[in-house]
Amino acid sequence: MTTPACNPIGPLRLLLLLPLLLLLSTPSTSTIPTNLFTDLERLSRIADIAYCVGNSGVRKPFRCLSHCSDFPSLSLATTWNTGMLLSDSCGYIAHDASTSSIFVVFRGTYSVTNTIVDLSSIPQPYIPYPPPTDEESQVGCENCTVHTGFYQSWQNARHLVLPELKRLRTFHPSATVHLVGHSLGGAVACLAALELKVSLGWKDVRVTSFGEPRVGNRGMARFIDSVFDLVQDQQVDEARDEEGEKGEEDEDRDTSYRRVTHIQDPVPLLPWDEWGYSSHAGEIFISKPDLSPSEEDLRPCVGDADEECSTALLGRISPVTTHHSHHQQRALPSLPWPPLFAHRDYFLRLGLCLPGGDPANWAPVQEQQPDEL
Repeated sequence: MTTPACNPIGPLRLLLLLPLLLLLSTPSTSTIPTNLFTDLERLSRIADIAYCVGNSGVRKPFRCLSHCSDFPSLSLATTWNTGMLLSDSCGYIAHDASTSSIFVVFRGTYSVTNTIVDLSSIPQPYIPYPPPTDEESQVGCENCTVHTGFYQSWQNARHLVLPELKRLRTFHPSATVHLVGHSLGGAVACLAALELKVSLGWKDVRVTSFGEPRVGNRGMARFIDSVFDLVQDQQVDEARDEEGEKGEEDEDRDTSYRRVTHIQDPVPLLPWDEWGYSSHAGEIFISKPDLSPSEEDLRPCVGDADEECSTALLGRISPVTTHHSHHQQRALPSLPWPPLFAHRDYFLRLGLCLPGGDPANWAPVQEQQPDEL
């Protein structure tokens, strides 16, 4: 039997066209409040510091070769590093007394190729772990599956993260817990936050992810939307958009989950629908291809697949991928993939523990002063 030729317009070439297609299809629309933009930019630097863990290190009180000096009020509680495998986890926990905040920051992967390889993992059933002891308070996740690699990464880290986090909460019971992560770190932050809210019953928990891949199937996405009240937040946004007004309450209002995506980053669209995955809500879309974005370049997205944000392109490209086997999809990362370079571009170039960030962005007249180690 003769094997039919592969479709020449495969998933790789379609992803290479993502930036152009999104630029052509993204109209000018509403932007985010100034205070939210400032907070996201700040959190991108906090996420970048996690790449120093397992590298040159993050030391007490809060010192590193990256952006630690930008946050004099942060105090390092601990770091963790479970290993070098894709299912391992790495990051740090810090406390900010000035804002009554606890930050749990998960590092992403150093290799974008490894990121996509790991995205091809087969999903497994998701059950909130550990379940609440009170049967009446149990929250179920019907027909939910989760990415096996992401779930295992959190399982490897939780015995290191949770004891320190609980200890800090004992001393700072009113502190808001912020879970932050880039790339795979964003996916692990999502699963960690679900355990804090569902299993432990913590209320003041917020998640901010940059370039977060899809964590699970449609049931899992709906579960995340429900736990973080993302559907209710969208209904409020839609009502205010129809009124065409933005009052002072909009500047103060914030959602408990911010999933930041980028116009040239395909990772938030992966794994594909055909692999059994779906996006959850809470997306904030950066429409500017290059660094650095301004407030006007960011917009809040509505629902799980806003036609004016990154997930809009999925319906146009996913049918082609149904002809490709799982084995062929696993081989995809070995091919050139220029758009993945943008997977690091969130307010700054993430993933380098260097003074001032990416050397390509250094100006000759600038004097970069690394933190004293």
